[in-house]
Amino acid sequence: MRAPMDASPVTRTPLHRRALAVQVYERSDGLFDVEASLSDVKQVDMPLTSGLRKAGDPVHDMRLLLTVDRQLNVLQAGSQTLSMPYPGHCGDHGDAYAQLVGLNLLRGFRAELKSRLAGTRGCTHLTELAGLVPTAVIQAFAGHVIDTQAGLAGDQAPFQLDRCHALKRDGPVVKTHYPRWFVQETGP
Repeated sequence: MRAPMDASPVTRTPLHRRALAVQVYERSDGLFDVEASLSDVKQVDMPLTSGLRKAGDPVHDMRLLLTVDRQLNVLQAGSQTLSMPYPGHCGDHGDAYAQLVGLNLLRGFRAELKSRLAGTRGCTHLTELAGLVPTAVIQAFAGHVIDTQAGLAGDQAPFQLDRCHALKRDGPVVKTHYPRWFVQETGP
């Protein structure tokens, strides 16, 4: 196992930083706006075929904008490309991300995203960014829209069970914190 990066005896020079962010806002009309962003910044000057990109200037600065309801249905969708390596071309995918309207973030979203916008049908970076949105929105909704305590007393299991390895029904976390929903492992 590697030592923590800050304990490494090797010196390092930063080259590139990708920053991803997802912010979810509750609107006064009961809907939710999702603003996802992707930024790529080089720490050194980078010659591009379209010209020199100076250190610190974004190579990519992109936004994916969605409006969703409480059931995680996408009601509006669009994108913005503010910085790109090929100005006048990278952002020229029209309103491709409007194709996300009608999808549900919990039911087949990533498969449909790939089907509709992978490759040349969209922007690689925006499509990858869109793949992060479902879990970020679930985190925003947890305890606010999604009752993470439901199932502790009722007949329906808590939403989060069996959605990751730590919360598998035959695991120690469920046995300790959600004993009512614990299922003894039956073997391979």
